[in-house]
Amino acid sequence: MNPWLIATSVMLATFMEVLDTAIASVALPYIAGSLSASNDEATWVLTSYLVANAVILPASNWFALKFGRKNFLVSCVTIFTISSFFCGAAPTLPLMLLARIIQGAGGGALQPLSQAILLESFPPEKRGAAMAVFAFGVVVAPVIGPTLGGWLTDTYSWRYAFYINIPVGIVAVVMISRFVKDPPYIANAKVPPFDNIGFGLLAVWTGCLQVILDKGQEDDWFGAVWIRWAAFFLVTSFVWFLVHSWRKKNPLVNLRIFKDWNFAIGCCLIAMFGVSIYSTITVLPLFYQELLGYTAFTAGLVAGPRGIGSILGMPIIGWLGNKVDPRYLLTFGFLVFGLCSIYFGNVDLDIGPTTLLIPIVITGFALSFVFVPITTQAYGTLHNEQIGNASGIFNLMRNIGGSIGISVAQTLLTRRADSHQNEILNYVPRSSYYYQQRVGQIASYLGRQTNPANATAAARSQVYQQLNAQALLWAFVDVFRWTGLLCFSAVALVWLFRKVKPGRAPAGAH
Repeated sequence: MNPWLIATSVMLATFMEVLDTAIASVALPYIAGSLSASNDEATWVLTSYLVANAVILPASNWFALKFGRKNFLVSCVTIFTISSFFCGAAPTLPLMLLARIIQGAGGGALQPLSQAILLESFPPEKRGAAMAVFAFGVVVAPVIGPTLGGWLTDTYSWRYAFYINIPVGIVAVVMISRFVKDPPYIANAKVPPFDNIGFGLLAVWTGCLQVILDKGQEDDWFGAVWIRWAAFFLVTSFVWFLVHSWRKKNPLVNLRIFKDWNFAIGCCLIAMFGVSIYSTITVLPLFYQELLGYTAFTAGLVAGPRGIGSILGMPIIGWLGNKVDPRYLLTFGFLVFGLCSIYFGNVDLDIGPTTLLIPIVITGFALSFVFVPITTQAYGTLHNEQIGNASGIFNLMRNIGGSIGISVAQTLLTRRADSHQNEILNYVPRSSYYYQQRVGQIASYLGRQTNPANATAAARSQVYQQLNAQALLWAFVDVFRWTGLLCFSAVALVWLFRKVKPGRAPAGAH
C-alpha cells in the first residue's frame, strides 16, 4: 500500500479536528447571541470540548488495542463528524454542550492515532517527510482556522463552522477504510482489563486543570474559593494518578515510558512549543482587534500568512529531516521563532496590516523546524509497540502546553495592562504640565466642534482612552518578549537530547 495514501487519509482527520478548535473560538460571540447565552457561558463550548478531548487523548492506546486501531479511528472520525452536525444544529446551549462533549471524545484520539499510523507506515528514511505531512495538520490548521471561521461566520452563519466538518469527515472515513491496515502486533495484542481508576483520575485532573485555566483570570485565580477547591482536587487526583499509573502492572497510561530520556525531554519541549505557538496565535489577532480596531475576519487575514510560512517549510524539513541532526533543526526553529517574537515586541499603534507580514511568514516557517524534529527525537529510541501509548501522552502534553499558553497570555495582558497604567499615571500625574497641556489642546479643538462647556470632560476622556491604549500596548509587548525568552530557553533543553541518527526508525522497528 502506498504510504502517502495512508498519510493523506490520517492527515485529513487530524486537520479537521485541529481546525475545528480554532474555528469555534472565533464564532463564540455569535454562538452566545444565537443561543441566548452570555459570553462567559459560551466559553464552555470550548472548555467542554477540550476536557473531553484531553481525557481521551492518553487513553486512546487502550481503545486502539481493544477494538483495533483502524476500527477505532473510523469510529472516532464518524463520531466527530456526526456530532459536528448536531453542534451546528443545536437550538439551545445545553444541547450544544452535550454535542461538544461527544465531539471532543471523538476528536481526542484522532491526533495520537494518526501520528502512530504515520510513524509505522513509512520506512525509516521517509519518516521525516511523513511527520512533515502530519505537522501540516497540526501547525497550519490553527493558523487558518480563525480566518476561515471569521469568513464562514460573517458570510453565512456560525453553524457552518461545524457543518464544514461533515464533507471532510466523510472523505476521511472512506479513505481510512480503504487504505489503513492494522499492524500484526495490534491484531494479536493481549489487551489488559480497562483501568477504571486510572481513567477516572485522568478525567478529574484534566477536567479541573482545564476549567481552572479557562476561568481563572475571570474569577481572580486563587482569590476565588471554588478555584482553590478545584486546585485541591487537581493536585490530589494528579498525584494519585501518577502513583497509580506508575505502580499498576497494566495501567491505562503507561508512565514508565518516561524512563526513556529522549521521550521525556521531547514531552517537555512539546509542552513549551504548545505554550509558544498557542499564546502567539491567540495574542496577535487580539492585538489587531483590541488596539487597531480590526474585525475578527480581517485580523485572521493579517495573521494568516503564518500558514504560508509553514507550508513553505514543510517540504524543506521533510527533506532535511533525513540528512541533518534534528537538534540543529530544532535550534534553528526555536531561535528564529524567538527572534520573531522579540521583533513583535517592537509594535506600536501606527502599524499597518502589512507591517508584520514578513516576520509572521517567518514564524510559520520556523514552526516547521520545531514540530517535526521534536517528534523524530522523542520517538527515535522507542519500540513500535510503545508508540501508541507514547503518542497519546505526547499529544496531551502539547495540548496542555497550549491551554497554559492561552491562559497565561490572557492573564498577563490583563495584569500587565493594569501595571503599565499605574506606571504611566505615576510618570504623568494629572497635575503635571504635560497632562494639562494635552487636555487643553484637545479641549480647544473639541470646543470648536461641539459644546465648549463639555469640551474639557470629553478631552479628559480621550486622554484616558489613549492612556489605556498605551498601557495595553505595553502589555502585548511584554507577552511577545516573554514568548521569545521562552523559545530561547527551549534551545538549551534541545541539547539535552541524546543524538538520534537522522532517518532512524523507532527502536526495534523492521
